[in-house]
Amino acid sequence: MAAEIQSLEPARRHFVVALTGDPFVPPGTAQSIEVPRSRWPWVAFKLWRRLRHYRIGLAPVLFDGSDSFRGLRWAAAFLAPRRILAYNARLERFHLRPLAPIASLLFLAGVPLDRIFLRPRWLWPWKRDRSVVPSECREWAGRTPDLSRARVAILTPYFPYPLSHGGAVRIYSLLCEIARSFDVYLLSFYETDPAGAVAALLPYCVRVTGVPKPRYREPRWSTLLPPEVHEFRSPAMREAVARARQRDGVQVLQTEYTFLAPYGGDILVEHDVTFDLYRQIYERNHTFSSWWDWFRWRRFEKRAVRHFPRVVVMSDKDREMLGIPHAYVIPNGVDLDRFTPTAEPDAERMLFIGSFRHFPNIVAFRFFFEGVWGELRRRFPKAELTVVAGPDPLLYWREHTGLAALPSSERMRLFEFVADVRPLYGETNLVLVPTLVSAGTNVKLLEALAMRRAVLSTSSGCAGLGLVHGETVWIADGEAAFLEAATTLLSGPALRRSIAQKGYEAAHRRFGWNRIGEAQRHLLRQLAGGEFLLRPVRKEDLPELSAIQATALEAAQWRPEDYLRFDCHVAECDGRIAGFLVSRPIVAGEREILNVAVHPAYRRRGVAGLLIRAEIERWPGDHFLEVRESNTAARNLYKKLGFEDVGVRPGYYDSPPEAGIVMRFFS
Repeated sequence: MAAEIQSLEPARRHFVVALTGDPFVPPGTAQSIEVPRSRWPWVAFKLWRRLRHYRIGLAPVLFDGSDSFRGLRWAAAFLAPRRILAYNARLERFHLRPLAPIASLLFLAGVPLDRIFLRPRWLWPWKRDRSVVPSECREWAGRTPDLSRARVAILTPYFPYPLSHGGAVRIYSLLCEIARSFDVYLLSFYETDPAGAVAALLPYCVRVTGVPKPRYREPRWSTLLPPEVHEFRSPAMREAVARARQRDGVQVLQTEYTFLAPYGGDILVEHDVTFDLYRQIYERNHTFSSWWDWFRWRRFEKRAVRHFPRVVVMSDKDREMLGIPHAYVIPNGVDLDRFTPTAEPDAERMLFIGSFRHFPNIVAFRFFFEGVWGELRRRFPKAELTVVAGPDPLLYWREHTGLAALPSSERMRLFEFVADVRPLYGETNLVLVPTLVSAGTNVKLLEALAMRRAVLSTSSGCAGLGLVHGETVWIADGEAAFLEAATTLLSGPALRRSIAQKGYEAAHRRFGWNRIGEAQRHLLRQLAGGEFLLRPVRKEDLPELSAIQATALEAAQWRPEDYLRFDCHVAECDGRIAGFLVSRPIVAGEREILNVAVHPAYRRRGVAGLLIRAEIERWPGDHFLEVRESNTAARNLYKKLGFEDVGVRPGYYDSPPEAGIVMRFFS
């Protein structure tokens, strides 16, 4: 503060006031005045005696909410009431003056400087700073559309790349899974130049559409709807959604995050039950503002989920909380091919990963840093802590804490966005998830399990994942319990490695994106032109398979009971079998598709393509099939699915005799 004021007013004489006993060296030519730690009249008297021969031109004072300088603040108000330049904890400054009483009080109450002059829309005559809603819409062409595939649009509040937080990891991972079976159209808001993100997404998308995020300038308390809903209201995005439906023929719209629910769609993805998060905050704070947030989120969210045919939640706990019959659990996951374990080092290193953009991560970090880290460092003099705080952590830290600087400590490293966190997991002994308020499930925790690292978490941090204390994770709530748990795990390598191994096994059993992606694709298939359920054949299905085969004269004619000897899957719709596919293994990594047939009532609805794509996804590797030389429609479909002609078998078919074209799908 002192250095800044000297640079702004270099021609004036400067005095820096410090409390007695505080070591302080005034910058530049400023003179120092010490005042006692006592009540304000005595402080005011001491200052008056020293400054009585001067005219006070400016009185910069720190209003950071602490009690240390309370006497000095009152003294400044007494000696120079019209000259106070107030600084808040973010080191923003504002000139307190009688002509702006509301703004002055809001600034002193801790409202950020850029928001103290905001007025609700319904006070429009006095409103100066108005919201800005851009009309711009940008489009980028990606891969060529496949006419045999259903078309899915994904609406998201941000580009899901780079993978800077859990929400981006989920959307990106499932987008890649969806793109294996569907043509994907991505619609996203953005704040900065999205060129890098778009380049990473185009290989999976037919088209990417970007709309600038509106600049919302309303007080957060002033609307019945949650402010996050207003922040993403954009006519340009509404037009983009309508264009995707009409021009591109999108059959299913999946909307990510509850605050985008006003755009509508077929699937709403509840990354967390947001009103549950605000309920936890209200129960911790018991303030009117926290109750108001909880009330309007509960009102909005309960109504929003009823307007979507399907709602996706992260856990059984979230589904029970919403209490709706059309909620489906598609949990968070981890890329098991990317996050592979390495040997644990002989050290005492801990890792905290959590983007400060999501304020519960700030709450979690402060809980550990302020309540646990100091004593833990005393017990383990060689202990090290690594923190990954995501992009622009100082911005979000100031916004949510009111503090001017990020915390620092010996043997603690704090990184911003890290593109590849795997080396940090590799050098770590214990991963920390000290979450106090949370909703949804934690992606970073799953990454730690996949990397075979022991995880120390609060109950909130691992909620909804079905992990067991002492087996797959160690759970501790409260500062004292968390400290003792960290002590136990850091000093017990055998226990730590046992938990890490069982957590690793749980991740591979339940949380791979490949497995989760199949559940996502199945949900999309239900909504894309009919509800086709893929399942293995049953003995009672054989009469229907025989009838379907009899109508498909171009297909191979087998005895249906022989299909039970092979791998046979059927596509079922409304209790009827729409088609079937039969295959068998040849050698490791190669399979042969023996027969594909579709009921006449379900032809030209993508059933054959659905069955074949599911076969390829189920059995990665090369696939062979034979098709009649004259069956041009089937050959064209197979080529669209990635098959190539590799040979001819003369006289392969009977009735009528005809050559068979051998086709191969190269994995």
